[in-house]
Amino acid sequence: VSLQMMKHAWDNYKRYAWGLNELKPISKQGHSSNLFGNIQGATIVDALDTLYIMEMKEEFKEAKEWVEKNLDFNVNAEISVFEVNIRFVGGLLSAYYLSGEEVFRKKAVELGEKLLPAFNTPTGIPWALLNIKSGIGRNWPWASGGSSILAEFGTLHLEFVHLSHLSGNPVFAEKVMNIRKVLNRLDKPEGLYPNYLNPSSGQWGQHHVSIGGLGDSFYEYLLKAWLMSDKTDEEGKKMYYDAVQAIETHLIRKSSGGLTYIAEWKGGLLEHKMGHLTCFAGGMFALGADGAPNDKTGHHIELGAEIARTCHESYDRTSMKLGPEAFRFDGGVEAIATRQNEKYYILRPEVIETYMYMWRLTHDPKYRQWGWEAVEALEKHCRVDGGYSGIRDVYNNHESHDDVQQSFFLSETLKYLYLLFSEDDLLPFEHWVFNTEAHPLPVLHKDNENKEENQ
Repeated sequence: VSLQMMKHAWDNYKRYAWGLNELKPISKQGHSSNLFGNIQGATIVDALDTLYIMEMKEEFKEAKEWVEKNLDFNVNAEISVFEVNIRFVGGLLSAYYLSGEEVFRKKAVELGEKLLPAFNTPTGIPWALLNIKSGIGRNWPWASGGSSILAEFGTLHLEFVHLSHLSGNPVFAEKVMNIRKVLNRLDKPEGLYPNYLNPSSGQWGQHHVSIGGLGDSFYEYLLKAWLMSDKTDEEGKKMYYDAVQAIETHLIRKSSGGLTYIAEWKGGLLEHKMGHLTCFAGGMFALGADGAPNDKTGHHIELGAEIARTCHESYDRTSMKLGPEAFRFDGGVEAIATRQNEKYYILRPEVIETYMYMWRLTHDPKYRQWGWEAVEALEKHCRVDGGYSGIRDVYNNHESHDDVQQSFFLSETLKYLYLLFSEDDLLPFEHWVFNTEAHPLPVLHKDNENKEENQ
């Protein structure tokens, strides 16, 4: 079914928005997000590996030809370093590793080089926004005191290590290793990492902590850096398990109805709210369970299962059986969105991602059942004539579509669904680590180092 869904999403993108970043499935035209500046083709690059894994050979071939002829980074525009890295660099890297087609390696390294000026700050903590023509960077104007954002500068590590590996140029890995050095030097409030860090002073901005937006993938990349290094990156491992310890102590709570959730921390005060983005953490805890210190493996799996259950409840308690952007545990509500601006669903993958990890690591059939419920809801409410659209209010009985088919729907949501219903030997965890956009990157096995060099 996820194959047919992919076909519907891809065919309509091709028909109405080919070469543009994303599809507007209701208006049947292209959508260009300012996150990518003037770089085009986000859906193509993001979907490459999904097409390859689903054996959509014709589609993969035409996508590859578009990349060869049309993917152009010489544009005078400001881009989000984080979004371009996870979608474009990540998408090109995994397309290369899966298919062996040289064009993807070449383009990935070329784009990586264009991103390097973002690190030209006093501390080496990169800017959020970069003009890739002029090399001038800046931060989001809304971010606390000119700060860079933890989830943005903390979600470059996997891709940049691979860029060094594939180009033979150590500079990429050095840039991301330096970010860690800065973080390790700093005092962490209660062992937690605030979401804001000033790239000039090297000091934290306001003490907000989140495992959802602004924080999320930083933690994921600590664990995955260790896994991707074939478990040799001891520093990444220690940073991850120490962070999880602090998260458990200060952020993880149980509602009166028995649902485990991860709250947000605002300078020592908890906000009892959890974002859809935070739902990735169930899969992360389970993936990290195997390496957990002092007999905590079972505990981490249990934590993953509890988060998966809470996130499933956030879906189950809506009319559409699709989860809201954020949900709360206060004033007698549990796992329900209470504000209008939190009731939307934009085809996000995090809940299905957690189901996929929980299925692979426990084989409890409920995860496939929950995944199937999500498929039915997507087909019923998000599928339209011209593709798939997000929903403005999941508690409403009739759909109000937002008219965007996000590139991550093809990259992540459909890929994780496909993997949830596939055998475990498709992209097995001992050989592949998924970047935060679900782009699989190979584990850099110690014994492979020399083999790869010799080839």
